[in-house]
Amino acid sequence: MRFACQLFVCLICLQLLACSSRTAPAPVTSLTSGKTTSQQKIKIKGNSYKVKKGETLYSIAFRSNKDFRDLARINGIKDPYTIFPGQILHLSQASKTTKKPKKYTSKSSKSTKNIQKNNKSLKKPLDPKKQQEYVENQASIKKQQKVNKNTGKLRWYWPAKGQVARKFSGKENGYKGILIKNKLGTNVLAAADGIVVYAGSALRGYGNLIIVKHNDDYLTAYAHNQNILVKEKQKVTARQKIASMGNSEAKSVGLRFEVRFRGKSVDPLRYLPR
Repeated sequence: MRFACQLFVCLICLQLLACSSRTAPAPVTSLTSGKTTSQQKIKIKGNSYKVKKGETLYSIAFRSNKDFRDLARINGIKDPYTIFPGQILHLSQASKTTKKPKKYTSKSSKSTKNIQKNNKSLKKPLDPKKQQEYVENQASIKKQQKVNKNTGKLRWYWPAKGQVARKFSGKENGYKGILIKNKLGTNVLAAADGIVVYAGSALRGYGNLIIVKHNDDYLTAYAHNQNILVKEKQKVTARQKIASMGNSEAKSVGLRFEVRFRGKSVDPLRYLPR
């Protein structure tokens, strides 16, 4: 009997000690798939996207890794590429329904079409040789205009002084730019002549962000700035101060600098002078 009482007292003491020692919460297992929170926020996935306040076609194309011209064409948006909050953008042609409703045609309308067809066949066609020459000339003019516009060589400059603490990675979830570290307030400069197509903080994960369009092929991005010194649609020249280095939506002070060629991320170190 005495042994049973001693055993009962020992059990009660052990329970009290266990309760008193549990001062820290139980560990929580991470359910993420290896991607950082900023990576999840930065990239747009899926076939469509709902425009949020402060975004531009360029910023959405930037996040979805698309060419802004492709997005404009798919969604029927013309220059100057104005979009509105709440607007649904198709990110691929496949997401856009192409089926057209069937039209009801009566017998009379069919006969009218046949008459028009017969009348057209009676008309003399244009000289096929002259018509071909005209088409070729127009195509040649357009091609030359495009070449003249896009092949002007850009002269690149470093967007900031400092140490390259992180380099470009071509992997799917890799770092799509370079990280230049320096002191808070260090000058951030335009890497080449261009026009500002985005300036704001609506793109979560980039902080205070500037996107500059240099020509129809190249865009550059300057992220995590302390403040922004330019406005959208403003022309900038190479080495012009456009911001000051900061740590907006970043753990440390530094400039995240990215280059996009026709919507695709490319290594900035391939363009910057050595």
